[in-house]
Amino acid sequence: MLKEIFTGQHYCGGTLVHAQWVVSAAHCWRPSSKMKVVLGEHNMNEVEEYEQIFNVSKIYVHNYKYRTYDNDIMLIKLSRPAELNAKVEPAQLPDQNNSPTSGTCTVSGWGVTQVYSYYLSPVLRAVDVQIIPRCNWYYWGRITNNMLCAGFRLKMIYNTRSTSLICLGDPQGDSGGPLICNGYFEGIVSWGISCANPYFPGVYTKVCKYVDWITDIINNTA
Repeated sequence: MLKEIFTGQHYCGGTLVHAQWVVSAAHCWRPSSKMKVVLGEHNMNEVEEYEQIFNVSKIYVHNYKYRTYDNDIMLIKLSRPAELNAKVEPAQLPDQNNSPTSGTCTVSGWGVTQVYSYYLSPVLRAVDVQIIPRCNWYYWGRITNNMLCAGFRLKMIYNTRSTSLICLGDPQGDSGGPLICNGYFEGIVSWGISCANPYFPGVYTKVCKYVDWITDIINNTA
């Protein structure tokens, strides 16, 4: 997760892809001096033995278009490598030539748990969502080749927390978090219409489009 230094508050999610690198959404950007990264977190209200806290040494943003959320991805270099264990391990990057077009995926985060709420979940939660093809049917003209959609097909089980259907605009806690499909890190929580809107799927940055960019920076940055 990402925290603001001065408030100590969680504001976005992220995904470890290498011992010293985390991927998040570009709209979660803050100056590196104002960010901390916490790995191994589960309950934000308790000090847990697996937590690892890091300063940020470098941030890379990929030509982000803030008006359209296109290229909503950033790569964060931690101040030191993480200690990898059963609770902290890198996600598997996807095949750069393929993106899921159907099936069930899992999205997780500490975001708001009710429509119109400003209160984040104190514990990490996850929910299964369906890949939604032909997403332009919901967002005519706004979905680029760098985006994919997932959610519930025109219905929502209201006693299930949906972390995939996020608020358009400022981070709501789930932004920047991972969409995991068949064990691969396929998406980054990016944007949507309203909060937990059952009639509009969540929109995710399509990670497969950026595998070369991610690996090039990791392999060529001291």
